[in-house]
Amino acid sequence: MSNSTEVSSTMSREPTEIVRNTLLTLILLSYCIFLYFVAIILYVYFTNPHIREKARYVLFVHMLINDTLLLSVIICLYLLAIYLIFFPLYICYPLLTYTVSAFRVTPYNLAVMSLEQYFAICYPLRYAEVCTAQRSLLAIRIMWIVTLFPQFLDLFAMCYSMPRNFFSTIMECKWLLLVMNSFQSILRSTIEIGSFTLVGLVIFYTYVRVMMVARKMGSGKSSAFKAKKTVLLHAVQLGLCMLSFTTSLTEVYLRRYFYFIPITSFFLFICLPRSISPLIYGIRDQVFQKQIRKINFLT
Repeated sequence: MSNSTEVSSTMSREPTEIVRNTLLTLILLSYCIFLYFVAIILYVYFTNPHIREKARYVLFVHMLINDTLLLSVIICLYLLAIYLIFFPLYICYPLLTYTVSAFRVTPYNLAVMSLEQYFAICYPLRYAEVCTAQRSLLAIRIMWIVTLFPQFLDLFAMCYSMPRNFFSTIMECKWLLLVMNSFQSILRSTIEIGSFTLVGLVIFYTYVRVMMVARKMGSGKSSAFKAKKTVLLHAVQLGLCMLSFTTSLTEVYLRRYFYFIPITSFFLFICLPRSISPLIYGIRDQVFQKQIRKINFLT
């Protein structure tokens, strides 16, 4: 009787294991395709000085590099979690701090890129003065400062509640497992809600203003209409980033019915939003298109 039960349970796990491995293969394949396009775009960027001098491309390449590193780290952490590989917290916490910070930087980057489009369309005479490569680098530094500051508060709050030898603990490397007190929960929720609300308002405002200018011009081929589509794509990407917050809900309420829900939500809500960056700028942008045609990557 026990042997038959074990055989049936093994047979029932086989389809779910096949689905999980298939989805994992899809994630890794998509990641490789993403790296291929990233390599092309970075090659074009770093081999053309006139592109590196434009503010919008500095911001775009920063987002692209940030999302590439973020995807690399979170995919590695996810694989470690799947195969139940634990390691000390003093290694885990810096990795998680980076992933959370990089995750929050992307919406900020989208907001600044939307503002760049806003100045280009609404204030064309002041655009060259306001939107420079140097100011883009300054904006990038400010993004990281704003993003890392809450992480230091989170670290202090966690250290206050934990014993001295806590960082030598061997554990599964997940951000949710490091909530040790109510202050951390409130801080994290406040930062996430505040960040995405602020970015959403900025993108909404810039879209409305650019759309008003586009209507005045009246031509579907004008730069204002192109900027409107770009800002709208930023809003779509922000919405996809916000969907990542639903992963915890789907795992709690749907995992009992579908074994492969965690890896599916990981792919759709975390990996996919970061993978569409090359499609937004690298494939659509005319400057990159002209330069890509001159090289042999896609021929």
